[in-house]
Amino acid sequence: MIGTRSARRLSNGTVVDLSRPISFRFNGKHYTGYQGDTLASALLANGVDVVGRSFKYARPRGIVGHGAEEPNAVVQLGTGARTVPNVKATQIALYDGLEASSVSGWPSVNFDLMSVIGLFGRLMPPGFYYKTFMFPARLWMTYERLIRKAAGLGKTPTVADPDHYDKLNQHCEILVIGGGPAGIMAAIAASDSEARVILVDEQEQLGGSLLASDHMIAGISGPEWIQSSLDILASRQNVQVLSRSTAFGYYDHNFVAVHERLTDHLAMPSSQPRQRVHRIRAQRVIFATGAFERPLVFAHNDVPGVMTASSISTYLKRYGVMPGQILAVCTATDSGYQAAIDWVSCGGEVAGVFDTRSNPNGALYQRALMMGIEVRPQHAIIEANGKKRVKSALIARLADCGDRVIGAAQTIKCDTIATSGGWSPAIHLASHTGSKPTWDETALGFTVTTPPPGTRMIGACNGAYRTAACFDQAINVASELLTELGFPAKDWRPEIPDVEEPESDASQGLFLIPHLASTSRAPSQFVDFQLDVTAGAIELAAREGFESVEHVKRYTALGFGTDQGKLSNINGVGILARALDKTMDETGTTMFRPSYTPTTLGAIAGRDVGDLFDPERYTPMHRWHSENGALFEDVGQWKRPWYYPLPGESMQQAVNRECLAVRNAAGLLDASTLGKIDIQGPDAAEFITRIYTNSYLKLAPGKCRYGVMLKEDGMIFDDGVCACLDDNHYLMFTTTGGAAGVLEWLELWHQTEWPDLKVYLTSVTD
Repeated sequence: MIGTRSARRLSNGTVVDLSRPISFRFNGKHYTGYQGDTLASALLANGVDVVGRSFKYARPRGIVGHGAEEPNAVVQLGTGARTVPNVKATQIALYDGLEASSVSGWPSVNFDLMSVIGLFGRLMPPGFYYKTFMFPARLWMTYERLIRKAAGLGKTPTVADPDHYDKLNQHCEILVIGGGPAGIMAAIAASDSEARVILVDEQEQLGGSLLASDHMIAGISGPEWIQSSLDILASRQNVQVLSRSTAFGYYDHNFVAVHERLTDHLAMPSSQPRQRVHRIRAQRVIFATGAFERPLVFAHNDVPGVMTASSISTYLKRYGVMPGQILAVCTATDSGYQAAIDWVSCGGEVAGVFDTRSNPNGALYQRALMMGIEVRPQHAIIEANGKKRVKSALIARLADCGDRVIGAAQTIKCDTIATSGGWSPAIHLASHTGSKPTWDETALGFTVTTPPPGTRMIGACNGAYRTAACFDQAINVASELLTELGFPAKDWRPEIPDVEEPESDASQGLFLIPHLASTSRAPSQFVDFQLDVTAGAIELAAREGFESVEHVKRYTALGFGTDQGKLSNINGVGILARALDKTMDETGTTMFRPSYTPTTLGAIAGRDVGDLFDPERYTPMHRWHSENGALFEDVGQWKRPWYYPLPGESMQQAVNRECLAVRNAAGLLDASTLGKIDIQGPDAAEFITRIYTNSYLKLAPGKCRYGVMLKEDGMIFDDGVCACLDDNHYLMFTTTGGAAGVLEWLELWHQTEWPDLKVYLTSVTD
């Protein structure tokens, strides 16, 4: 039933239409939201504080972020055959009749019996399972059953999926990933040519940070500038804009996989595909993927009501939702002041801004003072108090470098805490092919200084956090790429619009706020909210000899969750670096892999299911074979004629008759079904020689040679003819049924054993 508006709902949301109420259910209860809400904003507006439980200790968890970085609000969307597990509430567009539930908590998320485990958290340090369940060996299977039963998030559907999905191959000259200010400006600049441009963004509404900012651009507000820019792109025939589309994987040679959610936001099932994967080949790729605001790590920072500062501003401005009544801000950047200013502007009370820096003096700091907001430099929240909601906070003065508490602590009353520890560039996609991130002390984040060939980094993911700098990089990079691609230079290019944005102070690189007690004795200071990884766990791992950040990740489970450490990774690296007495660059960061965010198997499979999963292939002579009574056998996916029996004939009699016909007259064999693999590159001959038992190093163009391929055990795997078409260009023929297996075999050796060989393999079997 549609009810009245919540007390937390404001009237100033820029994307919410309060004239269009929406009814939805969460954990079995009815709630009301509005058109334009996400599930997360609607839950906050309805006062839902606990949305899940942590993985290890089953501690109550609330909403922390507002986008792909969200670690806690992971829900089961829908019911029955259409249910999808592990979807972020921050990325679910609200629609009428939506049903969702928490993926953890039994018998309910508000009363979880598993939370008893949290009382013994200190008895379950990193490596607990390895150290505890070793003996006796006869109980290993029992241990496994119990651990598996407690593990996992969400439930997979148990019946067939009624929806259908799609895949689409696309090509373009320039692909822009990210629809924030940098990405939009890059797309405009690149499309002022004949180049085909594709702009993708994971949000329903493009604009990124400008959707919740006070910046004036060319004399108009950020949202107005976004709309005018999108109108320009819509008017250009060479531009394609994909919203609700996540680039989840970047692969060699600028191949990008994009997951588009076509009808997930609709109330009723549609005849259209539910989701689609775009397989995009781009000549050039521009990464404009933005940055994530880092939370600060302090004692009990996981209590519901603790959120990132930018998320507070986003919910206030975009969705018209005030997540609480009394706000306390703990910040190492100027971003915290913006949250306090926005809170007061919406009629809320601010208990204070506690800045870990000793001498803040930015424009937002000055504005906060003018608004009467209490500011305490060189102070921090060292502990949050509360169980299922923040009730108060413990604050204390810090030493100049922020590594210890000096003086007595004080308790203040608040029900919401905003934190800002700086910004972490979203370099995940650019790192998928192995580009190594390096620490940028100015940006206080890891950046990719040597991106993959044919790509560029711009905006916040390149360490440029100011809008004017984003515009500058976008226009320059787009112009460079157009020149590289040979598009004629134009006298005109977009001018960098005037941007009115406040000057800001340098941020402080503070990855752990100290407590009155030591890290190992203080209340839990959470780094990874989803998997309950604490600062003490990371320091313990270092003491036990785990010095590689990759080893620490696996020992503690840091960044193992569905968020892939988007909020926790940098703080974890900082704590490890301090424990090892190393720099951030020496410590490094973990490897990022596809998928960037969870992607459904249905979208990846597309239409290749059922009869299309293993299609029957027919030769050009198939009709003749059928008309002449052939019985068929499956050779790979091909229907090949087996024999042609006449009435009353046995198979042997039919074969004998066919042999005599070929002997006395003629026979026709269709060999077009043979597998064919195009092999090119300066090391092609060497590669083929290593694969076959005989040499192809001296095979001249226009000639072919028969070869035998062996497995590691020396048994014959495949055989066939390999033709030399030209210098460094060969065509390998395989058996009909072995085409796919041979290509996989070649790729395996090329990628894992001989990656130094310059060889390119392409299946041309079809």
